Amino acid sequence: MKNHSIALIPGDGIGTAVIDAAWAVLQAAAKKQGTFTLSATTFPWSCAFYKETGAMMPADGIEELRGFDAILLGAVGWPAEVPDSVSLHGLLLPIRKAFVQYANIRPHRLLPGVEGPLKKDEFDILCIRENTEGEYSGAGGRVHVGTPDEVAVETSIFTRTGVERILRFGFEQARSRRKKLASITKSNAQKYSMVFWDEMTAKLAADYPDVEVTTYHIDAMAARMVMAPETLDVVVASNLFGDILTDLGAAIQGGLGFAASANINPDRSAPSMFEPVHGSAPDIAHLGIANPIAAIWSGAMMLDHLGEKEAAAAIILAIETATAKGVGTVPGKDKTDVITAAVLTALLRGEME
Repeated sequence: MKNHSIALIPGDGIGTAVIDAAWAVLQAAAKKQGTFTLSATTFPWSCAFYKETGAMMPADGIEELRGFDAILLGAVGWPAEVPDSVSLHGLLLPIRKAFVQYANIRPHRLLPGVEGPLKKDEFDILCIRENTEGEYSGAGGRVHVGTPDEVAVETSIFTRTGVERILRFGFEQARSRRKKLASITKSNAQKYSMVFWDEMTAKLAADYPDVEVTTYHIDAMAARMVMAPETLDVVVASNLFGDILTDLGAAIQGGLGFAASANINPDRSAPSMFEPVHGSAPDIAHLGIANPIAAIWSGAMMLDHLGEKEAAAAIILAIETATAKGVGTVPGKDKTDVITAAVLTALLRGEME
């Protein structure tokens, strides 16, 4: 029987609770499937770890993670204790970059029983976000700090390799779905990086004649996601634009409690990482009301990536069964353990009622 070794990083705040929930569902799915097992090693890397050690993870943290089949992350951040610029650049971004997890995948659709804020409900959008360079490259600096002459420079880095591979990944995803790709830039204002992105999109489109390609400016796409989300299939964007659009995507699908994501290394030369889009939510961390569905959905994406497609599909069906009954559909209404129990019950029954 095949075993998949998983690195668990619960992180901060509600991260611990949602990872516990996701892991319980993943283990139940593995047991039900009966063809694979999951083993876990938990790492306490978090803002609390930073306050104790001065680092978000040990100096050899990346090498510790390298031998795992996948990473499941809860949430990282505690702004009142550690600046987000420290926690983000000390853990999440280094993992994405070191393991070349250049494709960030975020699905946006309404689960049964969930009411979104839009009149439209028949949409199924897959956002593909470039994950290792662009606006989050970390290139820049500050000089004359604290003086009237202070200057801050943040430089976006777009490489031909980076842009081509994320666009090609997006085209492949579109080819496997409804064969529609939306490429997002702001080339009317950013005449170097975004014009370059548009040019690469046009160049690669010739390799995918079966995919309908449309280019949008980021502001126009934000409007389209609200006004006509059902017209969209695969959306591919830079690191910053993808980050913004996927928070909008989470909003139209009912909230961050339903927003799952995967940080994929497509050539599988290093582990991929799976995480809910939501943050650590320190304000509700002690209340036991965090919605674990995004984390459970992310766990299903992890199983799918690992080749356990039947178990992944069973988890998605179990989530849909629970929400169709009204469990976990309204933020704060149901306790974390109640939602988890409903998903587990649906998973074990294995059928819609």
